[in-house]
Amino acid sequence: MDYDEVGLSLGDQREAALARTAQHVLSAWQEFDTARDRESLPSEALHELLTAPLPREGSDVLGVIDQAVEVLDSSLAQSRPRYFAFIGSSGLEVGALADLLAHSYDPNLAVDARAATELEWQSVSWLAEFIGFPAQTGTFTSGGTISNITALASAREAAIPGARERGLGGFRPTLYCSTEAHYSITRAAEVLGIGAANVRAIDIDAQRRMRVDALREQIQRDLADECTPVAIVATTGTTLTGAVDPIAQLADVAEEFGVWLHVDGAYGVPAAAVASRAYLFAGLDRVDSVTVDCHKWMFVPKACSAVLVREADSLAKVFAHDEAYMPHAGGHYNAVDITMEYSRPFRALKLWMLFSTHGANAVRDAIEVNCNQAEMLFDWIQSRPLFKTLSSRPQLSIVPFRAVVDGCSDPDAHNDALCAAIQSDGRVYVSPATIDGHVWLRPCFTNFRTTDDDVAALLDVAEELGAVCRTLHG
Repeated sequence: MDYDEVGLSLGDQREAALARTAQHVLSAWQEFDTARDRESLPSEALHELLTAPLPREGSDVLGVIDQAVEVLDSSLAQSRPRYFAFIGSSGLEVGALADLLAHSYDPNLAVDARAATELEWQSVSWLAEFIGFPAQTGTFTSGGTISNITALASAREAAIPGARERGLGGFRPTLYCSTEAHYSITRAAEVLGIGAANVRAIDIDAQRRMRVDALREQIQRDLADECTPVAIVATTGTTLTGAVDPIAQLADVAEEFGVWLHVDGAYGVPAAAVASRAYLFAGLDRVDSVTVDCHKWMFVPKACSAVLVREADSLAKVFAHDEAYMPHAGGHYNAVDITMEYSRPFRALKLWMLFSTHGANAVRDAIEVNCNQAEMLFDWIQSRPLFKTLSSRPQLSIVPFRAVVDGCSDPDAHNDALCAAIQSDGRVYVSPATIDGHVWLRPCFTNFRTTDDDVAALLDVAEELGAVCRTLHG
């Protein structure tokens, strides 16, 4: 039986399938330029399709493409300009093209893939230059959690040499981060055998940054208790409020005690490239490793995260194996020598195409626009008596705010109901967050398509629906 008889080729439908897909993609790109009046919800027919049993025989590919587009069109679209929830992607056009090309050729970047491998090294270098970090090497991963685990595995090996082979033995390792660090740091501690109970959550200051004095005191206590500090994790752009920990001061502490300093910049570190925000990242050139999620504030589609390290062999010390079936050549480590993955897709291509097509200056400009939109929203809220913000101005592009209604017996229930009403309304989309035990609306601007009018619409819709929410809680 040859491959034509197997039935997995599109055969003479290949060009028609590509043309139909291109038609849908173009339509989506055009729609993403402007906001919808409402979110699209799944139809009953779509629900039936998505509960159907396993097909024994195939269907016409053009119909299947149309069904796939209906699924995507009835899903929450982070690429839309009025999607302000969580920290979204933007679905950058050249990034989507890069994925199509990469998945069509399907190179495996586990070992040397010739030109694709060279492009990945170049992309690592470009990314490091963009944010101002002197990386000697790095690698692309599926997301910030894997990037953080990768970096902290290197930190563990540096603090406890041989831990990858012998385990942690009688050591009592500890990790240090702010109380508002991402949960992936705790997950890394769990996966790496450090233990969630040994993550020291350090108090934050009035600007919601890690307190350096509290960190120093905690490390001193742990050393006196015969613990082994593995790493300090500075967050540059907390998920909750966008706070940026004071890197330079944390670097002083790291050098004082000989502890690895990792920057979780999954969301915020691209802002280091922006002149108006660069001061927040002073000291970035002194850290040991950095995580960057390019699929967040560098606008490319998921998944495209990166971990960058100062020392070339720090990743190899924890991941490399000398296997007979894994050739080593060319003067570089193979990707499998510095990552947790073996089969690796060509994630770097989309970042390379971003820089090659648009240039670094355009990326900087888009990030700065988002920062300015956050400042704008913060200022507009001051003139709206229904709303309040946090006391400090936004450091990056997250602006928590909440409704304050006279006579409301339960402001948290009110804001929770308001957020649900906004999501149901569909003109804008925002997520809730709990800050200091209270419910806030938490818009985040990470989309190059978002305009000032879109920012204004968020506040207008929230104000319009606020009165309705008063009837939704006791």
